[in-house]
Amino acid sequence: MPKSRIYTRVRRAAGRLAMWSAVGAAVLPLDGCAVAALPCRLTSATLKILPVVGHVAATPFDACAAAID
Repeated sequence: MPKSRIYTRVRRAAGRLAMWSAVGAAVLPLDGCAVAALPCRLTSATLKILPVVGHVAATPFDACAAAID
């Protein structure tokens, strides 16, 4: 196998390791309830980007996150 392919694979593996390490470091300080409420909060934040109906559409997800907390 040529050296360039080996270096490419090593760089991809290092990039994946760095990405998953960052994800793990971001989730590590969260306790059980915060991890459970994370999908509700992410969906709510994503919906709030929409100009007119964003906040109205995100209301159920805000309630979901509040109920879990």
